Amino acid sequence: MRAVESDDALLVEIPFDRTIALTLRQVDRSQIPDLPDRIIAATGLYLNVPVISRDRRIQLSSIDTIW
Repeated sequence: MRAVESDDALLVEIPFDRTIALTLRQVDRSQIPDLPDRIIAATGLYLNVPVISRDRRIQLSSIDTIW
């Protein structure tokens, strides 16, 4: 938790909220079938940042990924 709680943290905790839930509609279930992975993808889409993931389904989807 220290990595998130420090004043100069590079990691930021993003709560799951209504805006991310609505963005979830943009994530194709056939590309990313697992709900937790779709939530991660939707969070990246909402924040307009790439997702850091080794998950092959996420990497092969239309979601921008790093790894």
